[in-house]
Amino acid sequence: MTHTPLAERMRPAKLSDVIGQTHLLGQNAPLANMIAHGQLPSLILHGEAGIGKTTIARLLADAVGREFHLLSALNLTVKELRELIDGGATDGLNFGAPVLFIDEIHRFNKAQQDALLGAVEAGQITLIGATTENPSFSVNNALLSRCQVYRLQPLSDDEIVQVLMRALRQDGELARQNITLTEPLAIAKLVNGDARKALNLLEIAAQNAKTDGTQRIIDTDVIENIAQTLLPRYDKDGDMHYDIISAMIKSIRGSDADAALYWMARMLVAGEPPEFIARRLVIAASEDIGLANPNALLLADAALRSVKLIGMPEARIILGQVVVYLANSPKSNTAYNAINQAMAAAKADHAAVPLHLRNGVTKLMKQDGYGAGYIYPHDYPNHYHPQQYLPDSLMGVQFYHYGDNQKEQASKAYMGWLKGNVSHETS
Repeated sequence: MTHTPLAERMRPAKLSDVIGQTHLLGQNAPLANMIAHGQLPSLILHGEAGIGKTTIARLLADAVGREFHLLSALNLTVKELRELIDGGATDGLNFGAPVLFIDEIHRFNKAQQDALLGAVEAGQITLIGATTENPSFSVNNALLSRCQVYRLQPLSDDEIVQVLMRALRQDGELARQNITLTEPLAIAKLVNGDARKALNLLEIAAQNAKTDGTQRIIDTDVIENIAQTLLPRYDKDGDMHYDIISAMIKSIRGSDADAALYWMARMLVAGEPPEFIARRLVIAASEDIGLANPNALLLADAALRSVKLIGMPEARIILGQVVVYLANSPKSNTAYNAINQAMAAAKADHAAVPLHLRNGVTKLMKQDGYGAGYIYPHDYPNHYHPQQYLPDSLMGVQFYHYGDNQKEQASKAYMGWLKGNVSHETS
């Protein structure tokens, strides 16, 4: 006899049974309002695995009385897709366009996505696509423009607890076992908002529950014993990869060493290559710390070379040192801003190099004035003498502005003294 997993047995039967996603399904929320008016446009639902995309799609179709086709982008060809669309068009259905739910729609190539365009635009089908990836990057713009896009959120710990307790109350198999779950929050903390994973964990825990008289008890010992084999949720090719590295960099930028260490640890535990993290630390050292502490770049660069030579697990020590150092360093993005502004000016202004700055290496060049009038700074006190370095069209433009940190203010004071001193001597 085929066993139906607990997560499948506990799929909600109607929209009001859905736990979570109140921003879409709650009172006066977008999807709730559509259903209330009997409408169901084509949609793209995106969010992490196990948070209800398939269930909600099916219940939306049921709520407006539409035929529902569950498809997978993994094994659906363009030919099969077109046959299905043509079949739906001649079905004689009079209650509205059938709903084609395509799971993992980001795996469709351009030709497969293009095959949907005409049918979606004509209202021949209602498309609901589900993806764990950011649709802005994984779904064609032409298809996106024909669909409403909604982000589903991972369930909160409290919502996961609600899912678990409802399963204990309503599932017949669990009820027959007389299960008591002493710490539902312990499961919620392990699953990162994934309701399916929570129910799967509950089902495994029920099989390993302790017997106490007529009761079977799932306590923290049982949960921890099972959880030893669980892998952290982390997609090295997906949004979470970029979200967590972004969280680490922003924590460094915000001078929060503890948060930066935590996000880096999340990546290391999940198997992220340490070289990737080290490269991002080199960038952060220049972009966010820069001239406020130039040693940060030297340390980060040394860490990148060391991590490549040493590898894990010892590389974690080097990365941890650098993350703390960067987070605790004074911050400045003046060099980052300066090069961006200079790049913009270089694209907009292609001015000729002033003659006195040109390299007059031949007699003909010298006759044309190349290098004429150039002042050699080392021949003057303090190795400085004022002269024009920017082209005439950019005279007076300032790309670099000193930051409000000790090192840059010291540089500002020095440059002020240097140039003011020369101006005084030559006045």
